[in-house]
Amino acid sequence: MKALRYLLITIVALILLAVAAIAVAMLVIDPNTYKPQIEQAVEKQTNLDLILDGDISWSFIPIGLELNNVEAKLDGERFIALDRLVAEIDFWSLVAMSPQVNNFVLGGLDAHLSVNKEGQANWTRIMPEKDAQQAASSEPAPDATATATASEGSSKPLNFNVSNVEIANARVHYTDATTGQEITLEDFTLGASDITLGSEFPLSISFRVETTEPQMKVEGSIAARLSANQALDAFSASSLDASFDIKGDAFAGKTITAKISGSLAANLANETANLKDISLSFANLSANTNLDVEGFGDKPKLAGNIAINEFSLKKLLENLGQPAIETSDGDVLTALAFSTNISGAAGKPELTDLTLKLDDTTFNGSGSYNLASSALVFRLTGDELNADRYLPPPSDTPTAQNSTGSNSGSGPSSDSGTAAAQADPDSQLLPLDTLRALLLDIDLGLNKLTVSNLQINEIKASTLAKNGLLEIDDFSGKLYYGSFNANASIDARSDTPKWSVNTDVADVQTLPLLNDLAEVDMLSGGANLKINAKSTGNTMAALRGNADGKITFNLAEGEFRRMNLTRLACQGIALVNQETLGTTDWGTTTPFNDMRGTLDINGNTLNNTELLASLAGMQLEGQGSVDMQQTLVDYELGLRIVGEIHRDPACRVTDIVRNVVIPLECRGNLSDDPAGLCSFDGSRFRDSLQDIAKNAARAKAEKEIDRAKTKAEDKVKEKLQEKLGEGAGDKVKDALKGFFN
Repeated sequence: MKALRYLLITIVALILLAVAAIAVAMLVIDPNTYKPQIEQAVEKQTNLDLILDGDISWSFIPIGLELNNVEAKLDGERFIALDRLVAEIDFWSLVAMSPQVNNFVLGGLDAHLSVNKEGQANWTRIMPEKDAQQAASSEPAPDATATATASEGSSKPLNFNVSNVEIANARVHYTDATTGQEITLEDFTLGASDITLGSEFPLSISFRVETTEPQMKVEGSIAARLSANQALDAFSASSLDASFDIKGDAFAGKTITAKISGSLAANLANETANLKDISLSFANLSANTNLDVEGFGDKPKLAGNIAINEFSLKKLLENLGQPAIETSDGDVLTALAFSTNISGAAGKPELTDLTLKLDDTTFNGSGSYNLASSALVFRLTGDELNADRYLPPPSDTPTAQNSTGSNSGSGPSSDSGTAAAQADPDSQLLPLDTLRALLLDIDLGLNKLTVSNLQINEIKASTLAKNGLLEIDDFSGKLYYGSFNANASIDARSDTPKWSVNTDVADVQTLPLLNDLAEVDMLSGGANLKINAKSTGNTMAALRGNADGKITFNLAEGEFRRMNLTRLACQGIALVNQETLGTTDWGTTTPFNDMRGTLDINGNTLNNTELLASLAGMQLEGQGSVDMQQTLVDYELGLRIVGEIHRDPACRVTDIVRNVVIPLECRGNLSDDPAGLCSFDGSRFRDSLQDIAKNAARAKAEKEIDRAKTKAEDKVKEKLQEKLGEGAGDKVKDALKGFFN
C-alpha cells in the first residue's frame, strides 16, 4: 500500500511540476518575439503572406491565446484579416478529458472571396498547386478497418462545453467575374453562451447583406434557443424569432419586412423533422403551419396543416412596389385565403379539407401531388364567382371607325374592333413544352358563374392532361332556362396543336342571353344548337384561318325584335297593287313559329345556306355569311308570301302576289342598330316582278277562259232548251256543269 501511495504522490508531483513548467514558460516566454518565424512558416507552406501587426499573448489559467491585427494576403491582395481573436480553454477540463471553452471572441473579421473570369476561386489557391496535387495523390484510400474504427469513434458521445462565443463586426465580400454578382455580408454579430451538447442554449445573430445582381439589401436578426445531441445528428430550435428587412430593385426601392417564429426540430439519423407553430409573414401576407416530415429524400411523407391567412393581394403588390392589377371592380383581390390539411403516402402528399377563398367566393375540396411524376389531382367545388369583376376596366379610348361607314363591310366597330387592334393575332397562345409536361386530373364545380355578363349555373367541368393531350371531357351547366354540354381537346403533341370543340345547347332563351352578353335584343326564342368545330395552330390568326366545322340551330316560338319584316313585305305588295300603305303603326317585332339553319365554318367566315323561318303569312328564306373577325353580317333574304299578312288594304294578298318572294338585304356590323341592318332590296325586286307578271298573265288567261266557258255554256243551254222545252232547264244545267268543269 505504501508503494501505491508513493506512486500516486510521484504522479501528482510530476503533473504539478509539468504545470509549473508550462506556467513558468508562459510567464517567461514572449510569443511576440516569434512573429517573424511564424510569418515565414506560413508563407513557406502556403501562398499566403501573413502579417502579424498586433500583439500575441497567452495565459495559463485558463489556457488562452489572443491575436490582434492579423492579415493574410493572397497574390498581393487582402484575403483575410481580423482585429482580435481570443480563445480560452479551461485547463482542468482538459485534465478531466472534458474540454470546455471558456471564451471565444472574434472581432473585425474581413474576408475577401472571389471567382475570376476563368471560374477559379481564390481560396483554392491558398495551397501551392504542387503540394495540393501531392496531398491529393498521397491521401490513402479508406479501408474497412479504418472506416469501422472511425464509425466507432464517431459513435462515442462528445462532451463539449463552451461558456461564451462572440463574433462582432465581421465582414465577408464575395465577387464572381463570370456572372457579375457581388455579395457583401457585413456587421455580422453572433452571441451564444452556456453551449452544452444535450441542453438548450441561447443564440442571437444580426447581419446585413447586399447583392448587385439583382440589387438588394437585407438587414436581419435571429434569436432562438438551440440544442444538439452529443452525436450531432439531432438538432432543435425553440422560441425562434427572426426578422428581415428587405429592400431592392425588385420592390421598387420599398422596404419589406419578413418574419419567422415558432419551433423546429430535425433528426438526421431518423430523417425526421418537425415544424411546430411556425408563423411566417411577408409584408401583409402571413401563414401558419404545423408539419411533420419523414424522409429527407425525394419521397418525403408529410403530415400537418398549412394556412395562409386572409390578405389583400392589391395591398401586397402595393407593399412590394409592384404595378397594381387593374380590375373593373376595385373591391376585388382584397380578401384571399387558403387552408388545408396535409397527409398521404411517402412522395404523394394529399390535401384534405382544402378551402380556398377569393373575395366573396369560397372553394372547398381536396387534392394530391405526386413528387415523382408531378401528377396533380384536384376536386374543387365553389359557390358563386363573378369573373367580370376581375377583368380590366373598359378603355376610355374611342374606337376608330372606317370612313366608308359600317355598311361598307370593311371596318370593325365598337369594343370588338378595339380588342382586335390591341390583341396580337400572331402571339403564341400555349407554352407547348409546359403543356406536354402536364399531368392533370381536375374536377371543378361551381354553383353560379358570371362571365361576359352571362349567368351560368350548376357548372361542372372535368379536365385531363397527359403527354401533351389536354381534354375537357365534361363541361356542362344551366344557361338561361336551358342547358349546355360541351367537350373539347387540345392536342399539343406536335408543334402545330390541334383543337376540337363539340357543344350541345338545348332550350336556351336567346333574348336574355344576347342582352347580357352584348346588350343586343334583336332576337328571342328557345335556341337549340350543335357546334362541331376543329382548328390547328398556336396563334389566334392561325386558329381563325384554319377553323373548320358546322353549326346547326333552330329557334322555336321566337321573334325578331326592333325589326318588322311584315312592313317590308307590305311595301313590296303595295308596289304591286299600285297603292299606298295607310298603316303607320307597324310595331317593332316580327314573331315566328320556327327558325332553323346551318352555318358552315370556313376560317373567319360563317356561311349560312339554309336559313328558314315560318312567319305569319310568310316564309323567311335566305343565305348569307358572318365575318367573325370583323363582326360583319351580309345576308340576302326573301319573304315568300303564302297567306294574308296584314289588314292594310294596300297589303292584301291576291293571286298575283301569292308565292312571290319579297327580297330583303341585311348588311352591316352586328353592333349596329338592328332596325337599320335590314332593308327592302330593290336590285333583286326585278326577279320578283317577273314572278308577279307571270301570275298576272296566268290570272288574266284564267279569267278569259272562264268568260269563254260561260259564254259557250249559255249558247248551248239556249239551244237545248229550244229543243227540249222550258221544263228541261234544270236537267240541262246539271249536264252542262259536268261537261264544262
